[in-house]
Amino acid sequence: MGGGAEPRPGTVARRGPTLRLARLVTELTAPAVLVSALMLTIGWHSARGGAHGLAWGLLATVFVSGIPFAYIVGGVRRGRFTDHHVGLREQRRVPLLFGLCSVAAGLALLAALGAPRPMLALAAAGVVGLVVAVTLSHWWKMSIHSAVAAGTVVVLVLTFGARLLVTAPLLAVVGWSRVRLGDHTTTQVVAGGLVGGLVAGVVFAALR
Repeated sequence: MGGGAEPRPGTVARRGPTLRLARLVTELTAPAVLVSALMLTIGWHSARGGAHGLAWGLLATVFVSGIPFAYIVGGVRRGRFTDHHVGLREQRRVPLLFGLCSVAAGLALLAALGAPRPMLALAAAGVVGLVVAVTLSHWWKMSIHSAVAAGTVVVLVLTFGARLLVTAPLLAVVGWSRVRLGDHTTTQVVAGGLVGGLVAGVVFAALR
């Protein structure tokens, strides 16, 4: 996995037996998938396994991943975006800003309704992460897949303890898939992981 110039979607990846696996990994670990699963998990845990916690998780998921992803899918159908991963850096700023607004609105609603602190902390980490992503996307294509994967691992470890370090290999698998598909360089993957892990480690840890 080498560094170098910013790749263009579909121009770097070469056909081979691992290409299909990389596509599968990329879809299964897409930010919307990981964030939704994490919101439900933290919601469930914050209510000590009750359905009430899952309800908080579902509400957060609507704003943090559901609405932003629906906006992107609609943009793909209208021809505004190349794909649902928004592979072109030039196309990322608007959907990231839309996502930032949606997550901020969700955070405000959760706070107004009295959501558990871990849910608020997780949504706040999402806001900070998106601010960083929006800022960097003006010049550079950081891997958001890697950022979300790293943030997910950190949040799980902070919530459930060191035993969840078993999820750490997720970072390498996600990074490999993004580089194998030619969507990112190694540098972009590593930077995304560092940013995501740092945001989760600072914001979520401080607010939960």
